[in-house]
Amino acid sequence: MPRYDLILVGAGLANGLIALRLRQQRPSLRMLLLDADSEPGAHHTWSFHADDLNDTQHHWIAPLVVHHWPGYEVRFPHRRRSLNSGYFCVTAERFAQVIRDRFAPDLLLNTRVASIASRSVTLEDGRVLETDAVIDGRGYQPDGALRMGFQAFVGQEWQLSAPHGLTAPIIMDATVDQQSGYRFVYSLPFSADTLLIEDTHYIDNATLEGDRARQNIRDYAAQQGWQLKQLLREEQGALPITLTGDVDAFWQKRDLPCSGLRAGLFHPTTGYSLPLAVALADRLAQMQSFTSETLHATIQQFASHTWQQQRFFRMLNRMLFLAGPADQRWQVMQRFYGLPEGLIARFYAGKLTVSDRLRILSGKPPVPVLAALQAIMTPHRQQAMQ
Repeated sequence: MPRYDLILVGAGLANGLIALRLRQQRPSLRMLLLDADSEPGAHHTWSFHADDLNDTQHHWIAPLVVHHWPGYEVRFPHRRRSLNSGYFCVTAERFAQVIRDRFAPDLLLNTRVASIASRSVTLEDGRVLETDAVIDGRGYQPDGALRMGFQAFVGQEWQLSAPHGLTAPIIMDATVDQQSGYRFVYSLPFSADTLLIEDTHYIDNATLEGDRARQNIRDYAAQQGWQLKQLLREEQGALPITLTGDVDAFWQKRDLPCSGLRAGLFHPTTGYSLPLAVALADRLAQMQSFTSETLHATIQQFASHTWQQQRFFRMLNRMLFLAGPADQRWQVMQRFYGLPEGLIARFYAGKLTVSDRLRILSGKPPVPVLAALQAIMTPHRQQAMQ
């Protein structure tokens, strides 16, 4: 086997974006992408808001974007609102196609890893791949240093018997039965008669009953008058939602460079990882030396800085998960979507101003006041140990 400058273990979103950006900025770098799955991207769909990325970032990931809508809608028991903020979608098919086109033959699929060292990867079949550095991007890994909630979901893409009538995504419809947690249905119109319908739950653990979620999707489609004709594909997952933790202890357990969810790089309230994956790819493309040591230091510094910036969001998450009955969590989000549109955009982009934060906390909280204070003031270390 040839020796590589960089091996990216896991061909998911984070490592795929790193590879694409490095190929654009450092074309002489010898890279290898490998994954245990049959396709890059693990059959997922990724969405993001217009303000999540800057103009340069929008430009370089444009080949991955399949759908773009000028706005989106949210629905709650006592609020329904359309927001004029751009919304974008990267599909599993397009991501896999671009990665295959750009990196064949430097892409190994259906390839399982036995072990990873700082300068080599050993495969289950006994082959040893030599390299100057490795980035582990194999997805979320539970860690006792962090306390998490989860956004667990089952999504199904359906061909309908007739047009659905949607002109924009419904990214939260929380008018549905809450089923012991904050539940909403997420709908993306891919064409006049195809939809991605996702049953989503903010719950305390990563376990979601798949059959019940599938029935929820069928029930919701019937309520909307959508006639399901053919199931095109399904995806299932659980995105981590950070409540609190010890970031130093988290990184002490990571001997090798890592990316994406494995590096704790995701929006703390939504679990969405694309904007931070794009930002990390940009940061790594600026590096002059690619060694295990320089990559580890750069990624840890980037992730630790991101952790500090997300402190306010973790406090809001504790209010959402810890400060009231689970089936009343929707009230927190309903109140949030009554705030100014610019603030909402900055929230998703992780760029809240001081006045934004004061505005979010002003007024009567939508959860019991004492419970809200207890959730906010719960010591971080105690939370992480529970």
